Amino acid sequence: MTLRRIRIHRLGVIDDAELDLSDGLNVITGETGAGKTMVVSGLGLLLGDRADAGLVRDGAPAAVVEGEVDVAPDHPASIRVEEAGGDVSDGLVLVRTVAAQGRSRAHVGGRSAPVSVLSEVGQHLVAVHGQADQWRLRDADQHRVLIDDAGGEEVARALTAYQERYAAWLAARDRLAELRSTAADRARRVGMLRAALEEIEAVSPVEGEEDVLRAETERLTHAEELRNAALSAHDVLVGSDDPAEDAPSLVALVAAAESGLAPVSVHDEQLASLRTRLGEIGYLASDLAADLASYGSAIEVDEERLDEVHRRRADLTALLRKYGPSTAELLAFGESSAAELGRIDVSDEELEELETQVEAMAAEVGAAGGTLSRARSATAERVSQEVTAELSHLAMGSAVVEVHVAARPAQADDDRGVPLPDGGWARATTHGLDEVEIRLAANPGAPARSVTRAASGGELSRVMLALELVCARGQVPTYVFDEVDAGVGGAAALDLGARLAALARSAQVIVVTHLGQVAAYADRHLVVRKSTDGQVTSSDVAVVEGQEREAELARMLGGVADSRAAVEHARELLARREEVG
Repeated sequence: MTLRRIRIHRLGVIDDAELDLSDGLNVITGETGAGKTMVVSGLGLLLGDRADAGLVRDGAPAAVVEGEVDVAPDHPASIRVEEAGGDVSDGLVLVRTVAAQGRSRAHVGGRSAPVSVLSEVGQHLVAVHGQADQWRLRDADQHRVLIDDAGGEEVARALTAYQERYAAWLAARDRLAELRSTAADRARRVGMLRAALEEIEAVSPVEGEEDVLRAETERLTHAEELRNAALSAHDVLVGSDDPAEDAPSLVALVAAAESGLAPVSVHDEQLASLRTRLGEIGYLASDLAADLASYGSAIEVDEERLDEVHRRRADLTALLRKYGPSTAELLAFGESSAAELGRIDVSDEELEELETQVEAMAAEVGAAGGTLSRARSATAERVSQEVTAELSHLAMGSAVVEVHVAARPAQADDDRGVPLPDGGWARATTHGLDEVEIRLAANPGAPARSVTRAASGGELSRVMLALELVCARGQVPTYVFDEVDAGVGGAAALDLGARLAALARSAQVIVVTHLGQVAAYADRHLVVRKSTDGQVTSSDVAVVEGQEREAELARMLGGVADSRAAVEHARELLARREEVG
């Protein structure tokens, strides 16, 4: 997955700019006020951030940000886009439009979609780390996710084993709670269900039977009329057996007509065709007469059967009034009632057995949770050491990271409490028994506090970078770092660039930076340039290579692009990057 292109149109100082991104490390630089922040803001809009009409360029009706992403069809982002009705067959296109009046629209994969879909898709594609967007560290659950990712197969196996026992325990516990309802209520319900099932069983209805009986009632009630009508129609077609009735029949008349045509039809094909049709009518009339005679003979006036059908309909109607407007719903009610009866009709001995089983399963959850906690704790210790070591190369040499893993305390009467092997109690959740918190002691002697409270914006980005390097490399295809270099300089800046380049070996990385030492490590260097005609200021973005890149690095290092010393320094940094890379 790669974010290939971002187009920004009329957003802040940027009138129209296109960013062509590459795999690996992309750096975005530019003079202060040139619009680097607008690039990050545009990317945020593309990922579902709240729209701000103030970002729309003055005089423009709307700002538009468009992103093109190369993504596999089976990637979670692609699946979510297809669920929203979008198309990813030729890559994924995301579009966000913000009107000057404040209205916002989103298009995902060529289809209009709620902005929330952009956010859902974006979480599978990009992790943005900046002073205003540290969601993975501000969300307590994400601390646990990071540690579980770092724990690999060992933690994954322990988590799966725990979740299987946890789900089974919840199901058994819910069943026990259902059965623990008052004995009187359960007995009343059992009695009602049994009575209903006995009523249904006594009648033994068949699906669709009400319609069959209704039709049979009509036929039996009007049997004499139906038979007389059928036989009368028969007589019209072929004539009556009663000699007193000498009216000509239809079949005889058709036969006579055909006979009249026979002598002359040989002289004209059209008349021969008409004669053939007369013959067909005669055959059809004869067949129809036979069917009418059969129908009339079969119809019987059966008062006993009619009474029997009336009784059956009455029994069935009584059931339908109670349990359903149709036999299909009546039978469905019977099935569900039998299933419910099987669940709640238990003896006191069975109830005691289930209580014992639930207690044993809670202990199993506690044991599996303990195994998961030990795996997490081992991972947390390793991550603490490795992240602390990484921070020593990111201008935070005095900082210490501690990953705190502790069981969530509970009382024995807590509905989610499970016993632990050591005799204590912990509160169980889908993800285990633990509270996981990443803590930071930014300076020697300072107490370790939650990382979001202990670190400044720039430090938070560097902590996140260290965590990505240690815990979650490759978990998200693209990482964006803004202000990761705040307060960094000199040799630490080189270390920061090297660490970003290391992360870029397994993921796409986009960094907004003001440090030449960081920018020198880029696989692609983009510069935001500001221009003005004296009245209107605008910015665009361009890829720089060769001498242009040397000049931009020189500007960043020395303040002027044509300083010989700064250019030489820039070339040294690029050569160093080539040696390391």
